[in-house]
Amino acid sequence: MRSVRVPADRVGTLIGKNGETKKMLQSISGVKLDIDTEEGEVIIHDDVELEDPVMALKIIDVVKAVGRGFNPQKAMRLFEDDEYLELVDLKEFVGDRSGQVTRVRGRLIGKDGKTRRIIEDLTGCDMVIYGNTVGLIGNSISLPVAKHAVELILNGSEHATVYHYLESQRPRLRIAEMGFDI
Repeated sequence: MRSVRVPADRVGTLIGKNGETKKMLQSISGVKLDIDTEEGEVIIHDDVELEDPVMALKIIDVVKAVGRGFNPQKAMRLFEDDEYLELVDLKEFVGDRSGQVTRVRGRLIGKDGKTRRIIEDLTGCDMVIYGNTVGLIGNSISLPVAKHAVELILNGSEHATVYHYLESQRPRLRIAEMGFDI
């Protein structure tokens, strides 16, 4: 049995309308979830015999992803093989100054969401900026590329530099999409 904390404003999303999201997650994973709506604590009963033992770990990542701002449909990518969740703490880059956190969040999102959209489109990763974290979901090839692009922006690189980096990685990502190992 394990537990994961989910922010109070994300509990409803995890449960879903009439409990549908919770039921779907339980049926896909074979793992029972108990969600404390007051505390935001999710207890994962992973002590059952599962067809796929890795599913117990995958459901933890799915719950974390929803808690960090992903919509449940996107978070369910994590049930697939070779799909991973990466969380980047903005405070590691800018410290506790809330004005700086707001500034780098704005840089990551870009004007009308342009920067976030470019990172998602060129890497095939899903990206969410929630609170003080950036969440990324992607495969073992695209996720490091997307994470590096995020870190470049957080370290103050110009957007054009980041876009050039992403463009330079496109051939590698395309080869990976075709199923060839790089």
